[in-house]
Amino acid sequence: MAKNGSEETIIAPGVRVEGDFVSQGDVYIEGEVRGNVHTAGDLRLGSHSNVHADVVAKNAVVSGVVHGNIQIEGRLDLLETAQVSGDIFCQVFSVAAGATVNGRVGMEGGAQQEQPQEEGHSDQPEVEIETAE
Repeated sequence: MAKNGSEETIIAPGVRVEGDFVSQGDVYIEGEVRGNVHTAGDLRLGSHSNVHADVVAKNAVVSGVVHGNIQIEGRLDLLETAQVSGDIFCQVFSVAAGATVNGRVGMEGGAQQEQPQEEGHSDQPEVEIETAE
């Protein structure tokens, strides 16, 4: 049972999910997902997870690999083994030493806000992060 009393869905090591994955509760992934991941609850991506998907969740802790954009309503923690290739949108962002991010980071409101903007001008704070490999 998840910490908030809702059910937790677990995608174990060796399990591969293809397509859109939608959940109302918390999700824990140690396997592979290709498609999209959307949960109204919290998301944990274990150190063996390999996600080729856009991810949407309330809060998330990532210690695996993500190839896709991450949109978090609240807090996103990238642990030391996390590898993210994609843009990140969240309210609170924590990155441990050793984690890698190749993409943009927006930290206003957590949700990507589609607003017309002047060319070359953005109201959202962004951080460009590149790592040497």
